[in-house]
Amino acid sequence: MPAPEDDVLLRLARTVVGISTRAADELGRLSVVQLRALTVLRGLGAGNLGQLATGMGVTVSTASRLVDRLVAAGLVDRRPSPHSRREVALAVTGLGAELLERYDELRLVELRALLDRLPADRRPHVLAALAELADVPAPVP
Repeated sequence: MPAPEDDVLLRLARTVVGISTRAADELGRLSVVQLRALTVLRGLGAGNLGQLATGMGVTVSTASRLVDRLVAAGLVDRRPSPHSRREVALAVTGLGAELLERYDELRLVELRALLDRLPADRRPHVLAALAELADVPAPVP
């Protein structure tokens, strides 16, 4: 039997995924998975396929196919690693960074609209609870 908080958590997950999906649709260029790859790479600063795969919780071969599409779209730069000849270094390009900024803006518009629908005196409490949840380290796959 599911715990009572499971319904709340699943509704929150569906809300956030819906917002992300609508923002991705509005951009019209990439899937949510491709945007997730860009987001992970942005967080790494510069990384390799193994780090990207770990950050996304996918296999290296899946990450490699994603990177191929992102490189072809001009959103990721792939170069030989300065640290190892066996690795490639990956970084988000300027175009990729601009796309992620627009994606974040679109998601924030919808998230702010949801927050604005709460009573004004509840908003700081909701934001504090969400900040606390967001600060819990996620398990690494």
